[in-house]
Amino acid sequence: MKLRPLTGTITALVTPFYQHEIAFDELAKLVAYQIKGGVSGLVPVGTTGESPTLSHEEHMEVVRAVVAEARGRVPVIAGTGSNSTHEAVELTQLAHAAGADAMLVVAPYYNKPSQEGLFRHYCAVADATDKPIVLYSIPGRCGIEISVPVVERLAAKYKHVRWIKEAGGNVERVDQLKQAMGDDIVVLCGDDALTLPFMAVGAEGVVSVASNLFVREVAQLVKLARADEFAKAAKLHRKLYPVFKSLFIEPNPVPIKVALQRAGIIRSAEVRAPLSEISPANLQALTKALAALRK
Repeated sequence: MKLRPLTGTITALVTPFYQHEIAFDELAKLVAYQIKGGVSGLVPVGTTGESPTLSHEEHMEVVRAVVAEARGRVPVIAGTGSNSTHEAVELTQLAHAAGADAMLVVAPYYNKPSQEGLFRHYCAVADATDKPIVLYSIPGRCGIEISVPVVERLAAKYKHVRWIKEAGGNVERVDQLKQAMGDDIVVLCGDDALTLPFMAVGAEGVVSVASNLFVREVAQLVKLARADEFAKAAKLHRKLYPVFKSLFIEPNPVPIKVALQRAGIIRSAEVRAPLSEISPANLQALTKALAALRK
């Protein structure tokens, strides 16, 4: 099956730090590693990229750096969400100007708007660019879910709002969206451990944390699922599952940065406060899962 735009294996990139500053050399190395591994797209400055602790200037520097290193080989989907509509619009306009191919826009967090407020928020963002917008529903972090009727209204009004990253842990949401909109909506899984079941009912890929390191493995899992080779996909899923779970044993991206450091792809697992380093007990569990996968 031919891949539709902004589908397949899309990596939610970490932002490497070294001595409190962004390590742009390592970011470039990570992007090159992704493309060599067969990734379908890249998401800089999402939650995995620690966007809440980046200044606006740093945010856009990361977007520009990823766009420059990708060189058009894969689409760059910049995180531009905010709980302030004005800020989300501003970040979207800046990312558009910086050369991002699309925007990932998380639902406003903490202030918990109504569904009408949510619709108006996304309308303002959609009016700020003609590039694709990937809606991002993650109720566990935002306290609200983007309802199916709101997705339908947005898609009816804007041709460039045809994607949603679903990270609510509910496989039924894929069915609900596909029943309502069919091929007019592209659903992307937002949870590595649910990639296979999501794709079994109609999702067309994953925005993955694990693929920062295991890009070939995650890409193969998605490829098998898209080819309806679910027996082979299930076997690979079971092999990857312990790592998928261990990468969220502490708040993302703490564990994946440890894994990347141990693989020699970044030199430091440093995260910015209020995140903190992995605990000794969880480090032991993560190390065990990583070692088991490499056997």
